[in-house]
Amino acid sequence: MHRFANPTRFMKIANAVLPFAAGLTVVLLGVGLYTALLTSPPDYQQGETVRIMYVHVPAAYMAVMVYASMAVASAALLIWKHPLADMIAKASAPVGAAFTFVCLVTGSLWGKPMWGTWWVWDARLTSVLVLFFLYLGYIALRGAFDDPNRGAKPAAILALVGVVNLPIIKWSVDWWNTLHQPASILRAGGPTIDAGMLTPLFVMMGGFTCFYVTVLILNLRAEIAAAKLWNLRLAGAAGD
Repeated sequence: MHRFANPTRFMKIANAVLPFAAGLTVVLLGVGLYTALLTSPPDYQQGETVRIMYVHVPAAYMAVMVYASMAVASAALLIWKHPLADMIAKASAPVGAAFTFVCLVTGSLWGKPMWGTWWVWDARLTSVLVLFFLYLGYIALRGAFDDPNRGAKPAAILALVGVVNLPIIKWSVDWWNTLHQPASILRAGGPTIDAGMLTPLFVMMGGFTCFYVTVLILNLRAEIAAAKLWNLRLAGAAGD
């Protein structure tokens, strides 16, 4: 994998993947939204309100998955000094923060009719809010230095420290008695959701994943261009 640490070599592959990722994003989200909003059955208890699930659950999944990918990239930066790993973590942070924000907003919209309140300091909700602040902290730390490279190491350390929050998000509903429902998809006994709901949910999760890949590649293009421009400025300053 070390040969893919070169940004130029990696982007040749990424640029080939980009049109497929973008196309799959459009197709999967189109099919997913159609089936989720129009053809999937209402829940016997929640009624039509359950349709919020088709955005909320994929957003929650992506919020955790993107942060995990940031943590892996940060570890690669600290261990192997891969410049591409740092770019991947930096390019992922705004996308992950956006997914987490969508998760929190849709969760509040779902909680109001189900729980009678927009927000409670539930273990799952609170840990996801902490995740949102970790994203914002990472972004702020990266932008706190005039030299963009100086913020890479402290931001990577923050990303790795924040990994402790991921298992709390996953198992908080099992560890504590909370309002949030237990896991209904990734569980030992298999999913408890009806197939008519599970299929569009998986399609939406696939669409969100392809969207992340698409935006990540576009952000990496911008990061690589910015890095080249920064190096040119340094070279020009050294020449003067």
